[in-house]
Amino acid sequence: MYLIDTNVWLERLLDQQRAEEVGRFLDRTPPEYLLITDFALHSIGVILTRLKQPQALVKFVQDLFLEGAVGLVRLEPEDLVGLVGVMERFNLDFDDAYQYLAAEKHRLTLVSFDSDFDQTEMGRMAPEQAK
Repeated sequence: MYLIDTNVWLERLLDQQRAEEVGRFLDRTPPEYLLITDFALHSIGVILTRLKQPQALVKFVQDLFLEGAVGLVRLEPEDLVGLVGVMERFNLDFDDAYQYLAAEKHRLTLVSFDSDFDQTEMGRMAPEQAK
């Protein structure tokens, strides 16, 4: 099971440099093996609406949840105490610590382009590495 970081989704949505790599990963991975955090979903919503692409957000939600089988995970308020510990232990910012702790809590493999996760105990996988 893979927890997909915000930057991976955005790479594809915004058709950035590694969008094809993300596309290949998504094509070969059954959607029921893919998860996103509520934090990442909301961050993507903020970014797409700031870019004046609200319809891209609608399509994203439809593709993932209404037509697809991507799962949604979240942290509970009591988890935020541990989140601060993750921030301090690995020198991560809030959003990275949220993704890391969600992956750890739910025993998921973190898929990200963010090398900040390389210094953590769990590490991360780029989409091209995920099987």
